[in-house]
Amino acid sequence: MFNKKKQPAIKSLIAQQCQIDGNFTFADGMRLDGQVHGNLTGDMVRPSILVISESASVTGEVQADHIIINGTVNGPVHARVMLELQPKARIKGDVAYKALEMHQGALVDGHLCPNLEARAQEKPTLKLAANNE
Repeated sequence: MFNKKKQPAIKSLIAQQCQIDGNFTFADGMRLDGQVHGNLTGDMVRPSILVISESASVTGEVQADHIIINGTVNGPVHARVMLELQPKARIKGDVAYKALEMHQGALVDGHLCPNLEARAQEKPTLKLAANNE
C-alpha cells in the first residue's frame, strides 16, 4: 500500500523541549518530539507522514496520510492511508484508518473505525488462473 510509493521526506521537527499552542498544518513529513496543544494536520494534496515519538504528546485532532505513533494522543486520529501504533502508543480518542498495524503494548481508549469507503473505492485487480473457453 503506502510502502509501494516513496514516502515523503521528514522536513519539519518539533523538538523535545518545544510546545506549540494552536493548530499546526504541515506538508510532506513531520516528526514530533515535543508537545502540541491543538490540531495537527498533514497536507491534503500531497502525501504526508507524521511521526509522534515516545516523548511526544498531542492534545487535539491528528490527521495525515501515514501516521506512526509511539507517544500520547488525547484526541481523534485520522490516518488516510496507514496507521502504525508502536508499543508505547497511548491514544484517548476514536481512531479512523484505512490500514492499521498495532504492536503489542499499544493502547487505544476509543473506537477503532476502519475507513471502509476508501477500501470500497479501490477496485481489486482480478487475474484468472485458467480460461476454460
